[in-house]
Amino acid sequence: MNIELLPAQQLLRLGETDENPRWRATGSDPFFDARLPSENLQGGWYFVDIEVEVLRGRVHAPVLYPDYGRGYVVENESIAIPLHNARSGRYRIRRLVRFIAEVTGLRFDPTLLPGEFRILEFSLTRVDKGAAARSMLESLWDRCDGAGRVRLVGRTLMDLIQGPRRMAERLYAGYSAGATTNDLSDYDVWLDFYDECTPEGIALALDSMPPLDSSPLFSVLLPTYNTDLRWLRACIESLQAQTYGHWELCIADDASPSPDVWELIQSFVVADSRIKAVRRESNGHIAAASNSALLLATGDYIALLDHDDALHPLALQWCALELERNPSWRMLFTDEDKIDEHGRRSDPYFKSDWNPDLFLSQNCVCHLGVYARDLVESIGGFRPGFDGAQDWDLALRATEKLTHDQIGHIPKVLYHWRMIEGSTALAPGEKSYAHFAAMRAIQDHFDRTGVSAKVEEMPGYSGYYHIAHALPEQKPRVSLLIPTRDRVDLLRQCIDSILDRTNYDNYEIVVLDNGSIEAETHAYLKRIALLPNVRVLDYDAPFNYSEINNFGALHSEGEIIGLLNNDIEVISRDWLTEMVSHAQRPEIGVVGAMLYYPNDTIQHAGVVLGIGGVAGHCYAGMPRGYPGDKHRAGLVQNVSAVTAACAIVRREVFEQVGGLDESLVVAFNDVDFCIRVRKAGYRNLWTPFAELYHHESASRGYENTPEKIARFKREEAFMKRRWGEVLDNDPYYNPNFSLVNAPYTLAYPPRVPAPSAIGRRIDA
Repeated sequence: MNIELLPAQQLLRLGETDENPRWRATGSDPFFDARLPSENLQGGWYFVDIEVEVLRGRVHAPVLYPDYGRGYVVENESIAIPLHNARSGRYRIRRLVRFIAEVTGLRFDPTLLPGEFRILEFSLTRVDKGAAARSMLESLWDRCDGAGRVRLVGRTLMDLIQGPRRMAERLYAGYSAGATTNDLSDYDVWLDFYDECTPEGIALALDSMPPLDSSPLFSVLLPTYNTDLRWLRACIESLQAQTYGHWELCIADDASPSPDVWELIQSFVVADSRIKAVRRESNGHIAAASNSALLLATGDYIALLDHDDALHPLALQWCALELERNPSWRMLFTDEDKIDEHGRRSDPYFKSDWNPDLFLSQNCVCHLGVYARDLVESIGGFRPGFDGAQDWDLALRATEKLTHDQIGHIPKVLYHWRMIEGSTALAPGEKSYAHFAAMRAIQDHFDRTGVSAKVEEMPGYSGYYHIAHALPEQKPRVSLLIPTRDRVDLLRQCIDSILDRTNYDNYEIVVLDNGSIEAETHAYLKRIALLPNVRVLDYDAPFNYSEINNFGALHSEGEIIGLLNNDIEVISRDWLTEMVSHAQRPEIGVVGAMLYYPNDTIQHAGVVLGIGGVAGHCYAGMPRGYPGDKHRAGLVQNVSAVTAACAIVRREVFEQVGGLDESLVVAFNDVDFCIRVRKAGYRNLWTPFAELYHHESASRGYENTPEKIARFKREEAFMKRRWGEVLDNDPYYNPNFSLVNAPYTLAYPPRVPAPSAIGRRIDA
């Protein structure tokens, strides 16, 4: 029986008149609903025959989901179709499937990865048990070698003794195991679609770029020492392959013992007038060698290139274009990935725009880094003694001289780290001299800038750090505002955890009672009001989260205001110390925490604008300890917004922006508040070192009534009207990541930030 497939999600039809239309999968979870020939399909054995023509990209790991009257919710009832990493061409698959009960609906997921394809056939043929058993045995027989076939026969006979059902189950388990291989990287497919490395792709990219009005000269610094000639040659040739030709290569050979290195360098110098080189008399390590290369430079800008890495062919073209578009930029960095000995690329780092606090926790600038030459010379070039972290130290000293709008980011992968034996790209987790050099560089930065802070190692990690900002001798008073209505069990848990597990001592708890009616609640509130650092205020009005907290702020005493839900439970004793240490910093606005569900999965690790239309939480549902994208779930960083379930902010900042917007009764008031704080010139911040549980919506419930849903929709529309492009251009969330799928999954296609996006103008 032929089955009609109806597009349900993430499928775009290309061409309306084709009998077999061309489909484009636009995300990582596309699926069809299969229209069954009758109302239901009997359980039993069937052959599924599928013929697919792959037109672009790849088709990988199709899956059938039968609905046995419970919906498509039971993952272990899914049926894998054996098609993996299928590129251009036609593929025909026959798969024996067993429906364990009557099928009320059938869903077909054609691929896990975006691609373009046609479905030429999709049919079901019912077969009896005997035919099914013969088919499975034939398939398993073909997969086995001689010894395996002997084992197959013996095992099948033993199973048959235990009954035909046992034999069928074992055969089906073995047969199905061959359909579940999944060895394809999502990034491989994304590169096929959107990277411009092919000659055709490069030509198309150049055609789409506006002509340049200027031709800045890039001086590419290349320190080298005993480099494998294969990779040194590939490195230099990647520069010669640049579509932008106004560059000079400044090579410093750091007294390589092998004469072949200098001989190769000289061959390039003779052949290409843009290449200069100096051979140092003694080995001085990478900082000294970089300074030797810097002395050769005459360009407008300095670009840093490691001796075994490679540039994307459009790297300098994009740099020249963006520097022309952004004349205030004095420093820029790009995205990067890794490349192995066979040229396969992996592990992309799609970076945040300039993120000062993340930069103090990891070198999120790194490659490709480009600096105005006069800036580099004015700060003295590279500092000996910081080898292995010399580029991080350079960037720290450079950014001390720059404002936020002078530091640019190009969200394109324009640099490829080489993964070879001994490379930092291959084993970044190993502690080395570079790890400790980076610690000293960051600490020097604080000492130079007069910031009272200490760099702390993170156990088990190399190249990642926790910055402990010192508190003043007279700690600022914090007013923790906790709106509540009954649910005394939650409130007691919340307050007890604060009182028992908080090592910060200068705080008050202000409970905002929004019409509790239960006697047990009133008795508890009366009892805690006798405590010296707890007050209870009545707020007798319909629930409005913004109004309640604004009321609490008005009637509280602290220099710092803490917004806290009544379903929060403290985990880490230094949670408030950590948060206040950041909130007291004059450049910081709202500070958020790491929140977990009671089952130790992440509930909140910062907020990304635009996810789901307005905003969404990072890494929600991932297990505690999940590192996140490039360990960002474990590092302090600047974010556009945080949840008000646990957030603190200086009173002066709260009052400067007018508190929470009271027209937002429940949803998005925290996101709106954070955006207004950002617009006022402050950086919002999230820290994973303040850990709490969040028993989410336990007292108010979820948005699951018609009235609540209607109110949510109004507030969602309000946010879109007010903030528009800001929501689509979160500067801390790379446009190569999706806004429609889970955060930090690849976007198909990448989003192009609007040049006029307010989101890029409202930051400090």
